[in-house]
Amino acid sequence: MDGSLPGTDWALRARIPGASFGTAPVPARPLDPGMGLAVARRTVFRPEDAGDFGRVADRVAAGNMALLGPAADPLEQARLRNAIATGALITSGRHLQHGDAAQPGRNMEVFTNCATAAASFSLFYLLLNGSGVGRAYDDDLAVVDWGRAPRLLLRLDPAHPDWPRTRAELHRFGAEFGLLPWGTTLEAFSEAQEAEVRAWIAREVVAEDAPLPADTIRHEIADSREGWAKAVELLESLAFAGAADRTLLLDLSAIRPRGAPIGGMQGRPASGPLSLLRGLVAARQHVIEPARHRAPDDEALAPWEQALLVDHYLSVEVQVGGARRAARMATKNWRDPGILRFIRAKSEGGLWTANNSVMVDAAFWAGVRAAQAGSADPGHAHALAVFEEATRCAFINGEPGFINGDKLEDMRTGAARAKPVHGDGRDVRSARYQADHAVPLLAELARRVQTARFPVTTNPCGEITLHVTGGYCVIADVAPLLACPADLATINPGEVPAEVAAAWDARVEDSLRLGVRFLMRANLMDALYGEEVRRTNRMGIGPTGLHEWAWMRFGLAFDDLLDEDRAAPFWAMLDRLSAAAKEEGVAYAEALGLAAPVTVTTVKPAGTTSKLFGLTEGAHLPARRQYLRWVQFKGTKDDAGAWTQDSDRLLAEYEARGYPIRTLRSFPGMSVVGFPTLPLIQRLGIGDRLVTAPEASPEDQYRWLSLLERYWIGAERGNQVSYTLKVFTDRHDLEAFRAMLLEHQPQIRCCAILPSRPDHALGYEYLPEEEVPAGRFAALVAAVRDPALHEAVDLAHLQCAGGVCPI
Repeated sequence: MDGSLPGTDWALRARIPGASFGTAPVPARPLDPGMGLAVARRTVFRPEDAGDFGRVADRVAAGNMALLGPAADPLEQARLRNAIATGALITSGRHLQHGDAAQPGRNMEVFTNCATAAASFSLFYLLLNGSGVGRAYDDDLAVVDWGRAPRLLLRLDPAHPDWPRTRAELHRFGAEFGLLPWGTTLEAFSEAQEAEVRAWIAREVVAEDAPLPADTIRHEIADSREGWAKAVELLESLAFAGAADRTLLLDLSAIRPRGAPIGGMQGRPASGPLSLLRGLVAARQHVIEPARHRAPDDEALAPWEQALLVDHYLSVEVQVGGARRAARMATKNWRDPGILRFIRAKSEGGLWTANNSVMVDAAFWAGVRAAQAGSADPGHAHALAVFEEATRCAFINGEPGFINGDKLEDMRTGAARAKPVHGDGRDVRSARYQADHAVPLLAELARRVQTARFPVTTNPCGEITLHVTGGYCVIADVAPLLACPADLATINPGEVPAEVAAAWDARVEDSLRLGVRFLMRANLMDALYGEEVRRTNRMGIGPTGLHEWAWMRFGLAFDDLLDEDRAAPFWAMLDRLSAAAKEEGVAYAEALGLAAPVTVTTVKPAGTTSKLFGLTEGAHLPARRQYLRWVQFKGTKDDAGAWTQDSDRLLAEYEARGYPIRTLRSFPGMSVVGFPTLPLIQRLGIGDRLVTAPEASPEDQYRWLSLLERYWIGAERGNQVSYTLKVFTDRHDLEAFRAMLLEHQPQIRCCAILPSRPDHALGYEYLPEEEVPAGRFAALVAAVRDPALHEAVDLAHLQCAGGVCPI
């Protein structure tokens, strides 16, 4: 491969000086001081990177190109490396973390941000690999009655290092398993409570010599992600088969102890067997046994709700190397009889591990309006009841949301119906994991999907459309601002010299095309859903830092962008780039002998990757002008005021530098570090033309989303825009909230609505972002002994933040 495939006009664009990233290594762009560096140290950097983002770019580019084997083009690898190093192409955090020369031998699940699953075992496996997973809990797709599961017994060898022996270990066990009153300290841990914990262990954890039925199924859980998932697959498959008269013994003794390094997660600490034990105990106690005695006509604990609960309890135990917890989307058809229970599941049931959304369509919105107008039709009345209950709950805690299922990509093209039904398990099979026990279960799911109302759902953040039985989307960002070939400090916003503008625009397109090719190569990896990857070749690439780019390249602030005439150059460029990305996807797929990608363009949240360089995240407006960004780290202090041995080493370092730190009460064993953050857009001289998310009206934000859907997502090969729109409840009451949703939500594909109160009224222990007045912010910055932070946040920048910019 020589980099001259159809659709790749690097040679042409190289005639414009500075238009190509070139093949000679360029210095890496410095990470944003404070927050950007903290994110990199926590989730991206390895020891061998030595804090150099250029080394990250080296290994990520090498790993991705290695997927082509001997056909890899070293010139494209060099260009790819430079695009990543400059920040113009920001691959997802998964690739930055795991990418290296060994990538061809790894499983795709480690590199996919977005996935779906139709069974609890496959969902659990994907979560353990770090994927965010969506699942539809429609009645049509609830094929397992967990009340038909076998009697579940659990065993852990008392010789295992994690077996609680000392008083302190028993206290920790009791606290983590919910056996002690909330907040019970070690000092207050009584002898009676200790005896209760010991008795619970003796009762719930089976001894080696315990008498068991002769037909007991014994299964030793292997010490791997695959081993954990296989145990759940066995249990779920027996429930599907109706093995309530059998006994299943799961032995956790082979699982490595808590804190042991996970090789596949760059040595991050394992959570140990007690974590999995807790999840299985919770599933048995709160789902399997109650469902066993459930009356057939009981609305509670219907199979869909059993699945929702099992997934929650397993998700709680997904702690990926201390770097990430589970991320899920839970959706349900608005027509289902149990939809009102689903709507209340989060607010009343405490199921906090998923983003919940009601899957709706045009008939739903029409039904709501008809019922409001006086229609007595039962279907219309049901639609209105769903709408009113969902908005009532959402106005309190932000969920559930609404997803327009009939506007999702596969629903428009019919691609979801084209997925073949194999029935032999090949749809869930890779070199690392092969579904075997669950083949009949998977075949039944595939059969049911053929007539399901909604055969697609979304990933946790809502920007990717995927088949409900399982699919992936690999994703990445381009940062058009960072493709600028000149020093940004030399450019006046919107007044870019013609030759610089031409080179800048060409480099944005260059990074975009490189990104499309990067993602398509990732689709060559061994995958659990390999059949679906080959069928769809799905990917999602989108811009981040849109507002910075619009300001510097075109001189446009948010209010300007809503005027299509005034912002015509911006929207024309976005339209051109969208077409280029799709053109590259089709051409490169043909060159590699792959199916043309079903989707190419998207806008993902970019919450982690954008922070590396201080950019606004995806399509979002800046949340605040200047603020403390609080980041969680594992760790707490002992009675002497010293960080405990298992605390993240970065806590002591940040404390020594003077960053504010709080130990949390609501999340025991965790602390948060506050990073004074002045968004990059504030440092670009936008001054009082900046519009933050709280200042933009909901109507303006819906307008912004519709324009992005038109010009970037497009009518073909597009996913969705991930966007969270905050509606402040001190400005809009419930009826106004409902009226706004009814008017605007049916017009777009997907938008998360988050009713919020002013920060001071929320009452939480801490918020991820805490806005602080400019004076206090300056004092916080001055108290931090970090030259890099002071370089980024100086008096001039603070004056800009206050709307009095010296530029």
